[in-house]
Amino acid sequence: MKISVIVVSYNMCAQLRRCLKALTIAGEYLDSEIIVVDRESTDLSVDTIMKEFPEVRLTISGDNSTFSKAVNHGVRLSTGEYVVFIQPDVIAQKDSLAKATDFMDIHVAAGGLGVRILDTEGNYLKESKKILPRTWIAFFKLIGLARQFPKSRLTEMFTYHHDDEFETTETDVLSNKFMVIRRSVLDTIGLFDERFTSYGNNIDLSYRIRLAGHKNYYYPKTFVIDRQTVQLAKFSPAHLKSFYGSMFIFAIKYFFSLPSLHIKSLQDIYPAYELKG
Repeated sequence: MKISVIVVSYNMCAQLRRCLKALTIAGEYLDSEIIVVDRESTDLSVDTIMKEFPEVRLTISGDNSTFSKAVNHGVRLSTGEYVVFIQPDVIAQKDSLAKATDFMDIHVAAGGLGVRILDTEGNYLKESKKILPRTWIAFFKLIGLARQFPKSRLTEMFTYHHDDEFETTETDVLSNKFMVIRRSVLDTIGLFDERFTSYGNNIDLSYRIRLAGHKNYYYPKTFVIDRQTVQLAKFSPAHLKSFYGSMFIFAIKYFFSLPSLHIKSLQDIYPAYELKG
């Protein structure tokens, strides 16, 4: 199997239906599979999948409390050389899977890949290729992890340069809206850390990909559309708990274990440059 697409959904029947229609078209001529992990939805999600998408592999997660547990369940059922994670409110284009995996085939150092993300009006979303959030940068400096990132990636100048929509570059963080991960990399670094709930899991996974000596890329020659139907308020208690809780988990995980990791410095293996192709 070339491509395994994992979709985790909870009570998003209408969005999931659109997502699966688009994925079916995108994977029509590819050696691919679609796995939907339903987190015990109470709407018509399960019935809709069974009736309208019999080719989709549906599994029910026994614990609907975290995304990480559900997505790991889906990965364990998959067999593809590449694992594609996509949220149910994201619409892939007919060439999204083919172009993204073709890029990964050519660039063997790539561990993970994200693509251009647009809103429903066609506007480019900066989360397509994310630098670390400002709060995380300050946090990394505080605990000493900032040295693992080239200084240029922690400056306003780089932030401005990084906004270029059509530049193929390496990126710090893969967006959890749509990401492609090489199976062999997951076999090496492990799956999503289930201690991260709704925030930080993609930051942690992106970081581990780079710690293992691989690269994360932003590839703009295909795109997906983000309908943004689910979004926590920035200063809501749930968001703040998830945001700062994930920082605490990250600190405990890497501040105490990083010295024992016998790896090449990321400043040596992570140059920032534009790729052609």
